[in-house]
Amino acid sequence: MTIPPSATSRFRGSIGRTVAESTPAWEQPRAARTGSPNVITIVLDDVGFGQLGCYGSSIATPSIDSLAEQGARFANFHVAALCSPTRASLLTGRNHHAVGVGFLADFDSGFPGYRGAVDREVPMLPEILREEGYATYAVGKWHLTPPSQLTQAGPFEQWPTGRGFDRYYGFLGGEEDQWAPEMWEDQHYAPLPDDPDYHVSADLVNRSQRYLADHISVAPERPFYLHLAFGAGHAPHQAPAEYIERYRGAFDHGWDEERARILQKQIERGIVPAGTELPEANPGVRRWDVLTADEKRLYARMQEVFAAFMEYTDEQIGRLIDFLREQGVHENTLIVLLSDNGASGEGGTHGSANEYRYFLGLEDRFEDTLARIDELGSPLTHNHYPSGWAQAGNTPLKMYKKYTYGGGVRAPLIVHWPGNVADSDQVRRQFHHVTDLVPTILQAVGVDAPQYHRGAPVEPFDGISLGYALAESDAVGKRATQYFETAGYRGIVKDGFKAVAVHEPGDDYDGDRWELYALESDFNETVDVAAEHPALVRELEEAWWSEAERNRVLPLDDRMQTRVLSRDTGRERARYRLLPGSRLPNGSAAPGFGDREFSITVRLDGFAGTESGVLVSYGRRAAGFSFFMEDGHLVFDLNRAGDHSLLRTPYALAPGTAEVSIALTRSDDGARATISGDGVEVASAVFPALMPAGLGCLSVQVGYNYPSPVSSLYERPARYTGSMVDAVIEFSEVPTGLSAQDWQRLIAAE
Repeated sequence: MTIPPSATSRFRGSIGRTVAESTPAWEQPRAARTGSPNVITIVLDDVGFGQLGCYGSSIATPSIDSLAEQGARFANFHVAALCSPTRASLLTGRNHHAVGVGFLADFDSGFPGYRGAVDREVPMLPEILREEGYATYAVGKWHLTPPSQLTQAGPFEQWPTGRGFDRYYGFLGGEEDQWAPEMWEDQHYAPLPDDPDYHVSADLVNRSQRYLADHISVAPERPFYLHLAFGAGHAPHQAPAEYIERYRGAFDHGWDEERARILQKQIERGIVPAGTELPEANPGVRRWDVLTADEKRLYARMQEVFAAFMEYTDEQIGRLIDFLREQGVHENTLIVLLSDNGASGEGGTHGSANEYRYFLGLEDRFEDTLARIDELGSPLTHNHYPSGWAQAGNTPLKMYKKYTYGGGVRAPLIVHWPGNVADSDQVRRQFHHVTDLVPTILQAVGVDAPQYHRGAPVEPFDGISLGYALAESDAVGKRATQYFETAGYRGIVKDGFKAVAVHEPGDDYDGDRWELYALESDFNETVDVAAEHPALVRELEEAWWSEAERNRVLPLDDRMQTRVLSRDTGRERARYRLLPGSRLPNGSAAPGFGDREFSITVRLDGFAGTESGVLVSYGRRAAGFSFFMEDGHLVFDLNRAGDHSLLRTPYALAPGTAEVSIALTRSDDGARATISGDGVEVASAVFPALMPAGLGCLSVQVGYNYPSPVSSLYERPARYTGSMVDAVIEFSEVPTGLSAQDWQRLIAAE
């Protein structure tokens, strides 16, 4: 008998005719180097340079401060100006455009640098470490899956478990309600724990501890990599009431005074050079002393909520660190903590009780927000502070998230590794970038950069290791050049100078004026010296174009939310048939209701006439719509980010009704909602408008509404008490970005 070679090619024993004539051998998983450290990356969201206690903030972050005091704190660390790009670089060691994530993962613009996902040919850190014997776990925000793959039917190749993580628990989109998030485990939807005090930050640490407890119990000899990405401090800013109460009155002095206090602490602690002065206020930020008493009261409360959010999350980080100590693994664990970009100015002048109004282009009325001041931070709001507090949070830098000035791209970075950081608590001033973190981690664990991935050669990292700066706090920096680009905003650092192109969306790029800053003497980019060095400005501009071409930045695209108009329409459908209990996550495989006429028809099974519950819902408490029953009455609630339009049938439907529907169509006055039963119109009303375009992170649910109710007329999950066959969603209008001819082809195909 001949044993096929393929069956024995890796076998190290011998095979005879019988067991007695054969020698067994067992394959062993690849083992990491003896003594290899565990690795934890902790990512904060929209946390500015001056929003941690150890970076000068008055917000209490003792757990993070402790990591800094016993580790290394970087004052010249840079990221991309948006979350998905930074996360792509953090996990690859490469520039974000070069790996396909030039913008948010929510938008695939159809160009190589803007696919919304890391190229499969590029190895990610968990893939590298798993090949070297590490167990790999991801918990929290992901935001690196393109819209076309946000579906339970796959493909899952760009979900965390498809990119090297053994286990995953968290949320896939860019932001989540901290009280009622849409959570996923591995590749399936995960209902929330039955906990009346539930909050995402605590949940993420609970799950991290669970994964690590399983790991330590089963394979204590193997090192682990944990990627922990919080929602804090991205909007919505939400925290337990007792934490909010701790800050009552703490910010009554206002953002101007807070900014000055932060700067003073930063100078005293050596975070910024002595003599650093605050730049002028960002456009649109008013002086605190000219605000009305009501404005001061509301805005101060919004900052109190944000501070509570940060302190509560810091406490959860402390719980994780305590767990590491209790399990005896803390001393051999490398912890890297950073923020993905600067503080967000998306709250605008007044802030908001519902951030979705910003995304939907709806007016945020100060009076409406003031009326909800006592609800801020609770499950009833989706709030964001005013840009004045984001300006203070980025002290002493100017502008915010998405801009290529320091306020958008300079971020806190703390590296904690017991026994391996010289001059602990000393501020590092070397220029570095998020692409440097993978090389740093690989050097720490003793792993060489991979030469091949999926059978193809791998390009060198764009980053370099920070190891030299960990070994010597005042070592000469080894990074010289780094380009920046986000939605048409451009910048470049080269040999101690930084050039920034002044650009407004829609303007001709050739008309952009380049500013120039000497970073060695101008830490926070306040003195434009372009007029004094025109040749250097031209040199840096040319260098930017060279970097842009090399890294797939082109074509330049300064659209923000409107990038959705250039989506891939290959998965667009005119008709969706959904079964009871189904859920469609937000993505190009799900219906897009924004600014479109649609109808929903539900087939009932044995309708008795008194049923209640949700038939079809879209979204959550902050925004969406719900088509539901109340004791046999049909109700449609259109929730335009807090502006509710309601239609209810005047009488209960007759027993035996087989089919019910809701249609939302355009009208001269806005939109007309029509409810029908068995094809007969039962109720109709004019609403102010259709559902606005621009919503993200929202899902469609059939037969229930979870994790939070779109309508205030019921509590989650409001499961339908009767039986239904299916729900059919149909669109008659051509979706934006699709030709009428292609749309007719899709309708015909249905």
